[in-house]
Amino acid sequence: MAIKIFWTDFSKKELRKIFKHYKDIANLNVAKNLVEGIIKKGNTLDFQTKIGQQEELLLNRKQEFRYLVYKSYKIIYWFNEPKQRIEIVDVFDARQYPEKIKRNK
Repeated sequence: MAIKIFWTDFSKKELRKIFKHYKDIANLNVAKNLVEGIIKKGNTLDFQTKIGQQEELLLNRKQEFRYLVYKSYKIIYWFNEPKQRIEIVDVFDARQYPEKIKRNK
């Protein structure tokens, strides 16, 4: 049975920022293809809850955060076992300063 993929409000906001940024600096097609690729990569988690590596910068959290990589973006998620769903909590440009990943959401 497939696990539901849940994109948090914060992760959706980050996707919108990515889309706007690439629409402004490149064009609509580039922005659309990038965001669609990120979403498609996130959706690969529907049968594999622990496919990604653990996020070392978030080891101090009670949830076990993991990540997938699409191009230069980390898709950060955790498996919410009580709700039986993957929660994608952030999409983070890995070219940024790594400590920024700890920001409050």
